[in-house]
Formats: sequence, C-alpha cells, structure tokens
Amino acid sequence: MNEPAASTPPGAARAHPLMSIGEVLAQLRVEFPDVTISKLRFLEAEGLVEPQRTAAGYRKYSWDDVARLRFVLTAQRDQYLPLRVIREQLAGWDASGEGPDPPRPTLVAVGPGGEVPGRPEADPPAESAQVRMGRVDLVTRSGIDESTLGELERLGIVVSDPPGWYDGDALIIARAVAGLAAYGIQPRHLRGYRTAADREVGLFAQLVAPLARQSDPAARARAAETARELVALSQQLHAALVRVGLRSTVGR
Repeated sequence: MNEPAASTPPGAARAHPLMSIGEVLAQLRVEFPDVTISKLRFLEAEGLVEPQRTAAGYRKYSWDDVARLRFVLTAQRDQYLPLRVIREQLAGWDASGEGPDPPRPTLVAVGPGGEVPGRPEADPPAESAQVRMGRVDLVTRSGIDESTLGELERLGIVVSDPPGWYDGDALIIARAVAGLAAYGIQPRHLRGYRTAADREVGLFAQLVAPLARQSDPAARARAAETARELVALSQQLHAALVRVGLRSTVGR
C-alpha cells in the first residue's frame, strides 16, 4: 500500500523532496542489497535517524536522512562498528552542526520486491532463515555436487529443515565450500569450523537470549541486531587472526 504524500508546500517539496520508506529502501539497496524495511525501522527505534511524519503517521525521509543511514550501514559493514559507537559519532556531528556528506540521488529501476534487475545474484539477505529451497536447487545454485552435500550434512556443516528444505545460510555455506574445494580443501577439513562455530553460538547465546526472551518487540529487535554485530565482530577477529598466522608464510 502506497503511503500518502507528505503535506508540504509545493516550493518546499521541489527544493527538498521527501521519500517514503520504500523509496529509501530502493536507494540503499543499490549499495546494501541486504537492507530491509525492518532494518530501517530498527535504526529509527535506536535513535540513529528521525524521519519526518505525515499527519497520518507515515515516514518521510530527506536526503540528509539517507546520508545518515548510508553512513550507519557503511560503518557496520566495513568497520564492524557497534551501534553505540556509531551513535556517539552521529551525536558529535549533530552537536557540531556537521554530518555525513549528503548522497547524490541515484535513479534505479527496482522490482516489486525491491530487487535490482540485472544485478548479479548475491548471497541471501540477513533474513536468510526465511529463504527456502530444495536439494536440487541448492546443488545447482552453489556449484557443489550431491556427494559433497551429503558429506556436509553428515558432518553437520549443512543442515536441512523438515521436510528437506534448505535456507539461505545453507546456500552461503555450500558456495563457500565450493570455493574452498577449488583449492583442494575438502569437507573433511572443515570439521574445525563447525566445532568453533558451536563454541561461539554457546557464548553469544548467553548474551542474546535474555533480550530474545522478552515479549517487547523492541527488545527482540535489539537481540537480532546484537547477534548481527557479534557475528560481524567474530568474522573480523577470525579474518585478522588468519592473516596474522599466514603473514610469515606469504612473506608479508
């Protein structure tokens, strides 16, 4: 359902066009394919952006709001910064009257689901648990064969949901395994990844579970965002440790 237009004078509308949340999503998905409306609402609830509201209560975003959102998403993706640090940086800019550079409008055709036609297929979005595909589809899209998939399931690296559906994370894992196989790394070499991941799950669950158990939707949203940040920080730590370990081998 389309949101009604914001009630602004014609001249002001031409000078400072405002966008609906769907239009903002289309802009951001050019650079951040996994962003969702739920994510934008969560960032608003966390006080990182404050869109205007129409008389009917619909959100209307300015280009400054889009610049702010782009900064937040970039800081999370590229620097793995937690929201607390990002919020402090934005507060400093607000106090000084400065802020992220406003973005240039980007015109892009999008499909009904917000997808960008012609863009190469990317990994499933953050809500990868909602993705569903069959066994044949998983094998076709990932590039692994049936025997490799069977071995991954035997090792507990890929898990299906009854009655045999695979989610987006299964596809990400299978694609990574296919890439590693090109270097001669076989599924049996990946047992340590599963063990290490299970240890991290146990550790992070202790931090996230108290929020996730609350009935308050905002608390559950914070739980999901906390989990996302913990995963991102874990990836950053793991990559750095591997780089350090290989430095003497590659001579850098």
